[in-house]
Amino acid sequence: MSLETRQTTTTAEGASTLLAEPRFELMPFDSFGDQLTYLPDGAEIAITTSPTLGLDATLEWTEKGAERGYEIVPHIAARYVRDEEHLEEIARRLTEAGVSDIFVPGGDREDPVGEFDSAYELLVALDESEYAFEEVGITGYPEGHDFLDDRTLAEAMERKAPYATYIVTQLCYDSEAVVDWVEEIRSRGIELPVEVGIPGVMKYQRLLEISQKVGVGDSVNFLRKTTGILGFARQLIGSRGKYTPDELIEGLAPYAGDPEYGIRGVHVYTFNQSADTEDWRRRTVGG
Repeated sequence: MSLETRQTTTTAEGASTLLAEPRFELMPFDSFGDQLTYLPDGAEIAITTSPTLGLDATLEWTEKGAERGYEIVPHIAARYVRDEEHLEEIARRLTEAGVSDIFVPGGDREDPVGEFDSAYELLVALDESEYAFEEVGITGYPEGHDFLDDRTLAEAMERKAPYATYIVTQLCYDSEAVVDWVEEIRSRGIELPVEVGIPGVMKYQRLLEISQKVGVGDSVNFLRKTTGILGFARQLIGSRGKYTPDELIEGLAPYAGDPEYGIRGVHVYTFNQSADTEDWRRRTVGG
C-alpha cells in the first residue's frame, strides 16, 4: 500500500533533513576515542554491545563519551544482561552519566548470559524499574530476519512498541525496501518514528564482509544490481573503490519530513570508519 497524503520534498531538501543531525553508531573498541575526533561536537553517538567485550565496554565508553559532551545512546542488549539487579546497576550508571536515550536490541548471543532472552523481557523489567529514560529505541527489519519469520517479527514489534519511543532499522541498502516496510508497519498501527539504518562510507570489500556477517543478503544483491556485474567487480578490485550511500539517501529524501511516514533521520553504521563518512556527509549537505 502507499500512504495517500505523501508530501513532496525535493531531493536536496530531503537529503539535508536526513543528514543534518544523524546518529553515528560506533563499536566500543580501542579506536573509539579516535573515532570521536572525526565527528561533530555534541553529536549523537550510539555505542553497540560487543559480543567479545560485553556490556562493560559499552558502559565505560558511554561514560567517557558523555564526559566529552556527546549525546550518547548505549545499546543495552537484553541477552547480555544477567538479571534485574544487573539491569538496575546499568540503569543507575547511565542515569548518573546523564544518558536520556537508550537502544534495546535482543542481542546476537545464541544463549543469554542470564534471565533475559528478548528485548521485550528487558523492556518490561526496565519499565518496572525505578529508573526511566526519555527515549527508548527498538529494532526494525525492513528485509526480515535470518531466523525469525515476518509474523513473529510483527508480533514482537507489537509487544515492544508500547515501551518504546522510536525504531531503528537494520542496515539496508535499498530505499524501496525501507519505504515499503514503513508503509507496512503503519498499516498495522505502529506509529513510532523511524530512524533508517544506513551504511557509512567504506571500501566495497569491507562493506560486503560486514553485510554478510549481519545477514543482509537481499541488500548485498541490491548493491551488486545497482552497478552491474562488471562495475561491481571493478569496485571490488579497485583499491580506491568505496561505497557511498548517495542513492540510498536520494531514494529516502522525498519521504523526509512527511508525518505519515515518520522518518525522522538516519542512523549511520560507521563500523568505526568515521572520517570518510563524516567528510561525505558534510559535502552532501553543503557544509
